[in-house]
Amino acid sequence: MIWYGSRMTEISSQTDDSKQRLLDRIRREVKDQRVLKAMTLVPREEFLPEEIRRLAYEDSPQSIGAGQTISQPFIVAMMVSALEIRQGNKVLEIGAGSGYQAAVLAEIAGEVISIERIDSLANSARARLNSLGYTNVRIESAGYHLGRTDDAPYDAIIVSAGAPKLPLELIDQLAVGGRMVIPVGKLQSQELMKVTKSAESFGIKSMGACRFVPLIGSGAWPSDGTGSSLQ
Repeated sequence: MIWYGSRMTEISSQTDDSKQRLLDRIRREVKDQRVLKAMTLVPREEFLPEEIRRLAYEDSPQSIGAGQTISQPFIVAMMVSALEIRQGNKVLEIGAGSGYQAAVLAEIAGEVISIERIDSLANSARARLNSLGYTNVRIESAGYHLGRTDDAPYDAIIVSAGAPKLPLELIDQLAVGGRMVIPVGKLQSQELMKVTKSAESFGIKSMGACRFVPLIGSGAWPSDGTGSSLQ
């Protein structure tokens, strides 16, 4: 039993060291202290399958099953920082996945509504977030139409899947002054875009190249993977 306890302490220490090295790398590029603090508080290993938890603090995406991935930590930090979330903001996340990014958002925002089209992922993310004590996050099933109009407007929308074009229906769900970060482009590669909505229009800023799983639904990619956008 003494050996077992020592071994667990060693593993925990290695995890802490890996997490600190990762955060130090992210800190060189991302200056938002609220985001950095949130990523310090959220245990990413809890959002990965048991067999790959040792990779939790590698700066790379990891498979979470059902053909989906948990995003690269640096990308999470960059996207969440770009949202410029303020205290009390209501945030919509499209693509809950394992729930990791929702947890990061919940450390900063007032309310997070996260939607997920794969029931098994939605159920496990919901249970995981509840077990970790996050009371300001709600996981909902995604419908055919993009976003969730029932709870609109949102101060910020973050899309964790690549769209073939900028979805106007999501911009409509933003409040005036709201921000959205979304990957847009081909199935194989996209450009990360930040959209800021004004009373009369919206502005777009490119944040660089990226690659995400496809966004499925009306105005995005079909579920059969043919690459033809739905209208």
